[in-house]
Amino acid sequence: MTIIWATILILGVLITIHELGHFIAARSVGIRVERFSIGIPPRFVSLTSTNDGWLFCLFFYKRSHGRLSWQPVFKKMISKPGRIGSKTEYVIALLPLGGYVKMAGIIDESMDTEINYEDDEFMSKPLWAKLWVMSAGVIMNTILAFAIFSAIGYTQGMPEVSDEPIVAELQPDMPAMAAGIQPGDQIISINGKPIKTWNDLTKSIHTQPNTDISLTILREDIQIKMDITTSFMPVPTDAGMDTLGVIGIIPEVFYRDMTIGEAFNIGWLRTEGSFGMIIMSLKMLGSGGASMSDFGGPIMIAQLAGQTAEAGWVPFLTFMALISVNLAFINILPIPGLDGGHIMIHLIEGILRRPLTMKARITIQQIGMAFLLMLMVTVVFNDISECLNSYPLQFQDEIPKFYSCFFYTS
Repeated sequence: MTIIWATILILGVLITIHELGHFIAARSVGIRVERFSIGIPPRFVSLTSTNDGWLFCLFFYKRSHGRLSWQPVFKKMISKPGRIGSKTEYVIALLPLGGYVKMAGIIDESMDTEINYEDDEFMSKPLWAKLWVMSAGVIMNTILAFAIFSAIGYTQGMPEVSDEPIVAELQPDMPAMAAGIQPGDQIISINGKPIKTWNDLTKSIHTQPNTDISLTILREDIQIKMDITTSFMPVPTDAGMDTLGVIGIIPEVFYRDMTIGEAFNIGWLRTEGSFGMIIMSLKMLGSGGASMSDFGGPIMIAQLAGQTAEAGWVPFLTFMALISVNLAFINILPIPGLDGGHIMIHLIEGILRRPLTMKARITIQQIGMAFLLMLMVTVVFNDISECLNSYPLQFQDEIPKFYSCFFYTS
């Protein structure tokens, strides 16, 4: 049950924010928005802005002319004389896992070719307005991630690690726990070399992956010697992947109050770092350090949403921010069918100083949608394979992971 509500909440918030960005940007430059929909069709509830009021509709199955079809089963006109309506239909669809903004005079995944080049249509607007509208969803997702990271930072405070080499916590199923190290133990030497600070401790262990080392610990004023074999952790670097030695110990971390300026700085650094993690993942894919099996899709997102929700509101909101960054990054890619694909086409038209033919636009859109469909099939196959193999999913925001968010976001 947690997985269901957590997934709906994350996707509902992120897609609503994304589509709201397109909606606000379109209205700001005078583009008529025909439909603002949250969820995957069919429509469940709609509210249409009309002259002199609002039209409310409730949809369900209804028999008409001997056939059972999904159609309005209840209509009510909410009168407001003198009101000038925008003719926008606001929709809540049956499945709250997608979103869509239909602007007048735009060729998108709906393949609508009705363009009259009227003043309130998308194609009649200058290049800067088109770019602003198509990038607004990505901007809103980035702002949301920044806001979440900033709010978490301000609420938690500034984390500071104790400089003393004292173990505060142990990670399960790691060498330190297996060797008998306990919280409160102070590590005073490694292989006979004195350890004065936590920084000394981590430097020494990180340089010795999969290595037998000798520790001297201080426990209740008694020195204890023990041998331990380090494990390893792969980490991304500018040159590719590196391997660090680890034994599974965690230092004491305390938090001090943070100013709003520091919170904004933390929010910016974490947002920037999240984009950097995605770029690093793609570089690893290109260099052979990662494979397509490392791409996660909607099933993995749902599982991690449930896990982080059970772990607490901080992991859950952090995961939401990470998915928001992923959604922004994916949508800005120059692939037809995505926001970045629309931007690419409009830039090409700007360079050519003429619009592409309708046939060319439709062809480009169809190619992009076919590519996205194949990519969607790939990540869903990866998800199913991991589920069948009972692969344990762990939420670790320090390990780069590329989550493919495919929803109707235009």
